[in-house]
Amino acid sequence: MKQLVVFIALIVNVLPVFSQDDDNPVLWSHEVNKISDTEYELVMTGKIHEGWHVYSQFTAEGGSLPSEFTYLKAGEDYELVGLTGESKTLTEYSDIFEVDETFFKKEAVFTQKIKLLDKTVRQVDVDLFYQVCKEVCIPADVSFNFSLDGGSVRLEEKTLDERSLTLGNSLQLNLKNKELLNTRGEANVYADSGLWTIFGLGFLGGLIALLTPCVFPMIPLTVSFFTKQSQNKSKGIVNALLYGFFIVLIYFLLSLPFHLFDSVDSQILNTIATNSWLNIAFFAIFVFFAFSFFGYYELTLPSSWANKMDAASTQVGGFLGIFFMAVTLAIVSFSCTGPILGGLLGSTTLAQGDVATNLSAGMSGFGVALALPFALFALFPAWLNSLPKSGGWMTTVKVVLGFLELALAFKFLSNADLVGHWGILKREVFIVIWVVLFLLMAAYLLGLFRFPHDGPKQKLSPTRKVFGLFSAAFSVYLILGLAKLAPLNVLSGLVPPDFYSVFEQESDCPLGIDCFKDFEQGVAFAKSVNKPILLDFTGWACANCRDMEENVWSDSEVYPLIKDKYVLISLYVDDSAELPVDEQFDFKYETGRVKTIETIGQKWGTFQTLNFGAASQPYYVLLSPDMEVLNQAIQKTDVSSYRAWLTTGLSKFEENRLISVK
Repeated sequence: MKQLVVFIALIVNVLPVFSQDDDNPVLWSHEVNKISDTEYELVMTGKIHEGWHVYSQFTAEGGSLPSEFTYLKAGEDYELVGLTGESKTLTEYSDIFEVDETFFKKEAVFTQKIKLLDKTVRQVDVDLFYQVCKEVCIPADVSFNFSLDGGSVRLEEKTLDERSLTLGNSLQLNLKNKELLNTRGEANVYADSGLWTIFGLGFLGGLIALLTPCVFPMIPLTVSFFTKQSQNKSKGIVNALLYGFFIVLIYFLLSLPFHLFDSVDSQILNTIATNSWLNIAFFAIFVFFAFSFFGYYELTLPSSWANKMDAASTQVGGFLGIFFMAVTLAIVSFSCTGPILGGLLGSTTLAQGDVATNLSAGMSGFGVALALPFALFALFPAWLNSLPKSGGWMTTVKVVLGFLELALAFKFLSNADLVGHWGILKREVFIVIWVVLFLLMAAYLLGLFRFPHDGPKQKLSPTRKVFGLFSAAFSVYLILGLAKLAPLNVLSGLVPPDFYSVFEQESDCPLGIDCFKDFEQGVAFAKSVNKPILLDFTGWACANCRDMEENVWSDSEVYPLIKDKYVLISLYVDDSAELPVDEQFDFKYETGRVKTIETIGQKWGTFQTLNFGAASQPYYVLLSPDMEVLNQAIQKTDVSSYRAWLTTGLSKFEENRLISVK
């Protein structure tokens, strides 16, 4: 939670600007100085790019994360002599954390003396976790491999062993007709509409936020302030419109760091979205959000932030003063908007597309919805008289949002369960939990129980009764789906897939289709039966993948094409299962960055990026067994486009087969 608060604070107070040179802000090297036959000094040097800084090991608690060293096999092969030393540091007071922070600029040098306990040891391995910052902060880690046989080895010049080179080269495909992958056609048009869908979800979230007690009362107060305090009516309208623009800008800025993360590593956002422990953390955060909506405690940012922004808006005046007023609104409304923004972030990561772009679209939609009434009521102030009065109905809105937050929380827990293959939240268990949640929401809306912050008991409104009955009806729908009496296709991607069941299934592939989860095995089979390949880059926690499988693949014309005409190879890029030790290796990108491939998901995620220049799922490619691309690559699309795409690829394969026979 602290990291979430810090993240928002950083973005609210600054506008980060990044360049291509910032993609690798610290270049590390290391060397060994021999003191005696058993004593050595390890030296680790980081050259820090202009404008960036790295935090000391000893920066104050309660501030940014300190640098932290892990000395592997310390106490076993060698012992540490004293603490890890540091070069000259700088100390400045942080207005955000309200502590003195200690950090390096331009260069950071760490030294550590060691004494060997085993004189035969010839290598010492050290891991460093650090935070490098420039308006926003990037957590990073680096490994140093010290050779005690003399000389220094520069980290950026690290060479790979023969096994890593062989396994890394095996990931590279010699694709024929590769240029066809990047062509665009009707099948890809639907994918672009996904941004508008995300924008729409953000807009809907913003509209819901308007109905909360943190935002709704601010509308008439703020609009009246602009229209009455300005020198003339037109000036008041301009100021109100500018205020709305700044609201949109602030929420858009919240998404910018995710673009930076994506430029550092194309797989990083996918890794974050599908990491089991991070999904568990999201589960805990969303439960925390939910109970704040239920009224058990208030979720707020430090009041000093709002006071400072409010004071700044008064002292500065003009355009900048209006900007600080918009920042103040974002801060004081956080107790209501924070959980909704968290839900938007969760929905975006679950979408498995280009997370950074999706998040920008969603945040922009949220900001537009939040800003819209300030602009409209400034243009048409008479409309203020038609606004409903604040009251208990806003508390009801918060409670409903609390139940929805809980439902989304279990989706994150389900992600962790799917990726980790724990078997705890199977499809049936998940649906039962949702049934209970929506029945409880129905009971609350129908007045059967109350929460601590509910006002005096009043007669239920017709609207509340309707929503209560709708929630009960949704629970019944879930029960029918659980009993296989109704399809749950509208919930594809939200509930676990059919094959992840408490009951034994014939196949763990989508729709029971025979599939391969290893590329080489699938290609070998395709060659033996002389069929084209449907290469499916997917994920256990990929919502759009489930949507495609359950609503497009299940089509009466699409299903037989996949089942009978193609060899399906499904590669799960978020599979956390470890590769056998002899299949783990280091992969070196063209940029020189080395990535350790330890899990199945890391292998196939790197494989996808390396050969197809993509990092999102679902991502579909049609190949012949001899690696000829048969059609453009596509992502999420509709039934007719997908059917046409499969048919075109099949025709191309048959055409090539006839030519080869002649």
